[in-house]
Amino acid sequence: MPFNKIHVPQTLPSDLCHAINDELHASLVETCGVNPDDFFCLICRYAPEDMIFHPSFLGDRNPRATIVVEIALLGGRTEAQKEALYTDVRQRLGRIGLPPQNSIMFLLENAPIDWSFSPAGSVKSVLGLD
Repeated sequence: MPFNKIHVPQTLPSDLCHAINDELHASLVETCGVNPDDFFCLICRYAPEDMIFHPSFLGDRNPRATIVVEIALLGGRTEAQKEALYTDVRQRLGRIGLPPQNSIMFLLENAPIDWSFSPAGSVKSVLGLD
């Protein structure tokens, strides 16, 4: 159950932000076995001058046009799945018109006890996971 947080320049059109998340979600389903119904995202907008990125750390990028993709998800994916995710997402970004080099991605892994969607408690307790 990933929760995507996508940080984008404030001028990026909403339809493109939704397309980014659609492609990200499709990639998570394909590369990491995420349930297609686990679809949660928050778009965070910023003024280009408010994001400070080194323009050439591990590759050239335009700091004023860079997007940051933060994915919180249940732990357990292999390194191969994570590498496949990074590669696939960047290919998909390119197909929708975003330069793949202008993206930074990172994962935050956690456990079922770290999620709650209802007053009934954590995902762990609601699903009776041990």
